[in-house]
Amino acid sequence: MKEVTLGLVGVGRIGVMHARNIVALNADPERAAVKLKLTDVAEDHARSVAADFGGEFLPSVEALIASGIDGLVIATGTATHPDLIRAGVDAGIPVFCEKPVAVNVAASLPILDYIAEKGGTVQIGHQRRFDDGYLEAKRAYDAGELGWIHSVRAVTCDMTPPPVSFLATSGGLFRDCSVHDFDILRWLTGREIVEVYAKGSNNGDPAIGEVGDVDTALAVVTFDDGTVGTVSASRYNGAGHDVRLELQGSEGSVLVGMDHQMALRSAERGIAFPAGVAHRTFAERFNQAYRSELSAFVEVILGERKNPCTPEDAVAASRVADAAQESLETGVPVKVTV
Repeated sequence: MKEVTLGLVGVGRIGVMHARNIVALNADPERAAVKLKLTDVAEDHARSVAADFGGEFLPSVEALIASGIDGLVIATGTATHPDLIRAGVDAGIPVFCEKPVAVNVAASLPILDYIAEKGGTVQIGHQRRFDDGYLEAKRAYDAGELGWIHSVRAVTCDMTPPPVSFLATSGGLFRDCSVHDFDILRWLTGREIVEVYAKGSNNGDPAIGEVGDVDTALAVVTFDDGTVGTVSASRYNGAGHDVRLELQGSEGSVLVGMDHQMALRSAERGIAFPAGVAHRTFAERFNQAYRSELSAFVEVILGERKNPCTPEDAVAASRVADAAQESLETGVPVKVTV
């Protein structure tokens, strides 16, 4: 039986989720055994997480890498991503990094060059590519079952906003939230978004506006073949965490996210769908997808599959997010630079 040791940097909310999912990979006896090592500047908390999941705590990133890991998982703040990616690449080990590569496209480009120069392997965490619904929508689209697409509608709404302290450095709603929609639209259709026109509003906590963000936004996107779509997002969806994608074609239509836990209810008389309790967080909604992307990372380490989400993919989605943010600020449509 093969064994893979993953080194996790950062055990905040998403880092703890990754730690849990790394350990859960061992539930499949047909896969390689996976060991967990981790580090975080919050040493006491990191030691506690390591103990909870049967992992090993290391006092620094340098010590973690030197301990003999097979892959590096980065779950720290965005500003730290470039240096940690370089550290993993320099060590000659594959890297998994939560999106984005860096705080913006300009800061990401030197990292892309560095990875290419060193021949590194870096998988970026766009987990929707591993969600069953999105995978089925892509299968149907690629098989021609939908005909030609005339309309695309993507929705991402959080139940409650993150702390304002996070929003002050996140780059804005399009960059920290809708970038997932921009990525999945490119991945699913195989087409580039070439123009964005965005509008936004603030009707919730005034502090969100005071740090330069909006709590609700809508972007009209145009693809390179002329197809149009909308990407909407909100931080105040009290009904639950709502993530959906609708593809309407000349021959058929599909809707990702239409299950018994969707955060909507029918206004029609006698309709009981959906009957379940709505998801409350992104971690609930994409629990399986987060596990699958780490399983894929192990396969990348073992040379069993190609990188399913490259840094170039992530930067392409960030270019669209940057254009959306610029349009939001200027009030005019913005071409997506390449």
